[in-house]
Amino acid sequence: MKVILRDDVDGLGRKGDVCDVADGYARNYLMPRGLALKASAGAEAQAEAMRRAQAMRNAADRAQAEEVATRLVPQVITIGAHAGEGGRLFGSVTSADIVEAVAEQAGVTLDRRTLRLDGPLKETGRHVVMCRLHAEVEFPITVEVVAD
Repeated sequence: MKVILRDDVDGLGRKGDVCDVADGYARNYLMPRGLALKASAGAEAQAEAMRRAQAMRNAADRAQAEEVATRLVPQVITIGAHAGEGGRLFGSVTSADIVEAVAEQAGVTLDRRTLRLDGPLKETGRHVVMCRLHAEVEFPITVEVVAD
């Protein structure tokens, strides 16, 4: 049976794709969950419109992410924290702290889940944190943790 995906389905396709699947899979899994609808001439035209709209949104999101990246890459974000001997912090600097500092110092609002931290920062000094705003746009943010 030919179906049009209404949402991304792992192992099958992305939203708007026309797929040929087993009848039972379509009737018992995809359609009851609202993941697909039966393909017809009108529905295929609608799917093509969904793909075009998705491509335009994707291009706009990528352009916006690249613009944010060009603003943040050359900038060093400074975060003050209480530190003891040898530069060890009494607490730690988390992704939420970094997002807050970026908003204050660069005027850019990020989501903490876009930052790739192995763990919280526990020492003073410069650290490089990767940020992924789009599937194709990943860039480093330089964070300097200084003692208060």
